[in-house]
Amino acid sequence: MMSGATSNMYQLWQVPSTKLLLRSSKFSKGSYLLPGTEVYPTLCFCKRIQTATYEIVDGSYIPATQSKQNNKEAVHNKEENKASEVETVGAFQKLPMVMPSVDILYSALRKAKRVTPTKGIANIAKRERNRGAKQLDALMKELAVPLRGYMENFPNKKYLHPYERSLIELTLGDGNYEEVLRKVDALRKKVVSVGKEHASLCAKSLSKREAEERLNEGTKNLEEIFNREGKAVDDLLNIAKTLRAMPVVDLETPTLCLVGAPNVGKSSLVRILSTGKPEVRNYPFTTRGILMGHIALNYQNFQVTDTPGILKRHDEDRNNLEKLTLAVLSHLPTAILYVHDLSGECGTSPSDQFVIYKEIRERFGDHLWLDVVSKCDLLKESPVIFVTEDSDADHLELARYRKMGPSGAIRVSVKSEAGLIELKSRVHELLASQMSRIKSLKNEENLVLT
Repeated sequence: MMSGATSNMYQLWQVPSTKLLLRSSKFSKGSYLLPGTEVYPTLCFCKRIQTATYEIVDGSYIPATQSKQNNKEAVHNKEENKASEVETVGAFQKLPMVMPSVDILYSALRKAKRVTPTKGIANIAKRERNRGAKQLDALMKELAVPLRGYMENFPNKKYLHPYERSLIELTLGDGNYEEVLRKVDALRKKVVSVGKEHASLCAKSLSKREAEERLNEGTKNLEEIFNREGKAVDDLLNIAKTLRAMPVVDLETPTLCLVGAPNVGKSSLVRILSTGKPEVRNYPFTTRGILMGHIALNYQNFQVTDTPGILKRHDEDRNNLEKLTLAVLSHLPTAILYVHDLSGECGTSPSDQFVIYKEIRERFGDHLWLDVVSKCDLLKESPVIFVTEDSDADHLELARYRKMGPSGAIRVSVKSEAGLIELKSRVHELLASQMSRIKSLKNEENLVLT
């Protein structure tokens, strides 16, 4: 026993570190130690014994705090490894089904009201506060659990394939996807916080009436919060519908991508070449997204995509539809079918089409390529000259383009069916070459991995 200023302090001693084998799980009478395994020091007090918690990891005893730290490091390393992996496409088809916010709320209210108090409580006040606390806890969980499921199952954008990241940014707007998920998570946290607070207050009620009032107050507050901020859930529902409707692209299946200025006839050619049925209208930017069709050739399936038209302007001035086309060419292993319209009907002058073509050809010159001049039934002997063009300033390459299109281009007409047989044959050859290229790249990757 200590005296003076230190009389209230506990006496402390320390068990020295030694290599011991714990024969019994508890330090009690009959327990004994044998040399063998290292036991870490334990702090003991004369009036109250404080012991450190240990966990067995790989046959060794380590403190629980160290074990938690190791777990955190393992999770961090797992996240880093996940970030370093290149994800395949198809994440949008795995998105969870999102319930409308009003359905989540009404379902939660119904289930919470069916919760009964714990059996065997005779006191009316105790029984009522038990019922109220349980119902508020149930309501909180019924609201929060679906939201937590959405947060866990909607992918983090940075782990997606670059093509799908581009689709999110260009279709939903930059940052909107993350903002909606942030609001959903904020709603979940608020529901949990308010629900626990009111359940705790209800559990401390002193009378039946007070318990009922706190139950009603807590239910009302949770309902108001969900009604006020539940729009985030409905926004997430719309996002899921939009992304799930995106065409599925198989990275190992050869893909033919039709590119060109707006209204040059890309969609009409997709209908001729594949099973895709895009909208065909005579006005610019008919194609409002990526449209996918398929071609079957020699028991092999190929993909065909129709993309929004590209205008003559700098990248920073392009709209999201044009950027969507560039995203397909940048992130997917596609062969390009570039479509030119020299008839003057598409609304983009041949000179402007020439500039666009040269830019795209230079940027994506490593892609397999085939040029097509559409609407050849409308072409005249002399090239169409727009009033905005200066014919005297033409150089030879542009003059030839206005009249014939690029060197080696196939002339076709969907209306008269001219050149379609040759086009289909050349497309099949192009896709066969694309298949060989994909297999070659895959074999190279396997050799690197081995």
